[in-house]
Amino acid sequence: MALLLAVSVMATLAPALAAAPAAAAGPLDGYTQQKPEWQRCAPDQPASFQCATIEVPLDYRRPGGTSVDIAISRIEATDDDKRRGVLLFNPGGPGVPGLDMPLSMTQTLPRSVRNRYDLIGFDPRGVAKSTPVTCDSTPEEQQLPRPYKKESFAGDVEWARTVADKCRAKYGDSLQHFTTRNTARDMDVIRAVLGEKKINYLGYSYGTYLGAVYTQLFPRRSDRMVLDSAVDPGIVWRGMIQSWAHGAEPAFKRWAKWAAARHETYGLGDTPAEVGKAFYDIVAQADREPVTVGATPLNGDQLRERMRPRLFSLKGASDWVVHLKNAAAGKPTPELEWFQGTDAELSAFLAIACGDANWPKNPETYRKDAIRDKARYPLYGDAASNIMPCAFWDRNAERATEVDNPVGALIVQAEWDSQTPLTGGVAMHRAMKGSRMITVDEAETHALYGRGISDCADRLITSYLTAGGLPAGNVTCAVNPALTTPERAESPGLPTPKAFFSAPGR
Repeated sequence: MALLLAVSVMATLAPALAAAPAAAAGPLDGYTQQKPEWQRCAPDQPASFQCATIEVPLDYRRPGGTSVDIAISRIEATDDDKRRGVLLFNPGGPGVPGLDMPLSMTQTLPRSVRNRYDLIGFDPRGVAKSTPVTCDSTPEEQQLPRPYKKESFAGDVEWARTVADKCRAKYGDSLQHFTTRNTARDMDVIRAVLGEKKINYLGYSYGTYLGAVYTQLFPRRSDRMVLDSAVDPGIVWRGMIQSWAHGAEPAFKRWAKWAAARHETYGLGDTPAEVGKAFYDIVAQADREPVTVGATPLNGDQLRERMRPRLFSLKGASDWVVHLKNAAAGKPTPELEWFQGTDAELSAFLAIACGDANWPKNPETYRKDAIRDKARYPLYGDAASNIMPCAFWDRNAERATEVDNPVGALIVQAEWDSQTPLTGGVAMHRAMKGSRMITVDEAETHALYGRGISDCADRLITSYLTAGGLPAGNVTCAVNPALTTPERAESPGLPTPKAFFSAPGR
């Protein structure tokens, strides 16, 4: 399909979109032969943390057309004698900035890794400093997810249509090029610009899919690839979102059993059934009249939604429900910080999630699925299956990437990760036939490497990055002993990658 940009669209995107670099011998030579103008990223950041901007094609099928900016960053290897290449990062998302990752990763990566690699960050196309997509959604339109209710479904359909129409009106056909496939191609331009034959890579959450797509498109340019907290590449993206509901139910049952064994501490019930009822009784109360937590009134849908990420920690979930119980009883409770999405985050998320794969177009499909999944997965099923703006997105420029290759990679997965369930890591391992998998038994977290979760897993990953060579077979590691006690605390280190779907509901 030809890329047709109306004058109004060009005016909206300028100066972010620009003419392509001067043509060279090959179709991409004008891009791959760029010389980045490195400079200090910010006055308050170390001089060693450098940033630059390069250009890449908006549409790789027409590299002589419009270009977009990609912001990249680096911290050079600390030992020239041991340097073996570049290590690119992605923190997750989709739609999350990664430009600052080299700086944050210096706090978590062992010196042996920092000695050997230039640490490379970048904001994916459409995100933050890389030609950001912003569809001008209102705060009300930024409310995701939208739990299903019969009386509000028509409004949800209209909301989804309105958000999609806003994005289409502002960006036209150019919107279809802000995809994971093109971000992977951007990574290969970054590789060439940096003068490297191959890239090494560490991606978390959504970043595992981005890394897998890169290996599919550029298998001979993929070196040491670490995919931490992997998604199932065969179900992007609606199926992946629905898997959050699947993963939440066993996590909820596990938590209820844990809290019941500690009834004297939490007072939520001395059987799993009683603990579960204690939570859903508060939900029912909030459905009748919102429960005020701190200064924020929350309805039952919001309580269900906010419970899901709490299940990463048995103690954290228990403390949260005790907090809700006090609030429901009218007791003063402190305000708890909660991630509120922005227009930029929503827009970037939608551009990628809707652009990577075609979603069902009939609203009735979403209604039926939401009703079915609310019964199957009471905590989150209706929210995960309800209608999205992707239902009204234009057809994609390319088919979703089928990951099926023999490229070597190390896939790392926590047993009780409900954001990217263990089944997703198994599916990624099956699709990448040259991979090995590390499963961290009893780990209840999202993102593992460098967070103090499992010394066993960290050693294996570090060995792979520094010495090369995958484990002979799949490995099961244990969590660190300090994290197996009833008083376990939140794990330190790299923050859990934000997904837009952690924004509060209505």
